Amino acid sequence: MEVDLLDFVEQCRQLVKQALGKHAGEPASGGFARWKHVVLHCFRLEDGHSYRETPNRLQYMTEICDGLGLDPDDMPDFTTLYKSFDR
Repeated sequence: MEVDLLDFVEQCRQLVKQALGKHAGEPASGGFARWKHVVLHCFRLEDGHSYRETPNRLQYMTEICDGLGLDPDDMPDFTTLYKSFDR
């Protein structure tokens, strides 16, 4: 299942960067690029877990973290994801 999820995350990354254009790399709140926030929301919804579970799950999915350029030890807080989803 993780391989399929990894493919999903990579496709989301490409589509989100294309959709956001020049604004993709601009940091949103929390210090992460906008495209990372959107891909994390797609990941959360596809995998069917809560905001609170997202950082915990990502810590054990090193391939996905590598694809997103995230350090498994420096995950965004779940409140950061929740607030960015409202925007």
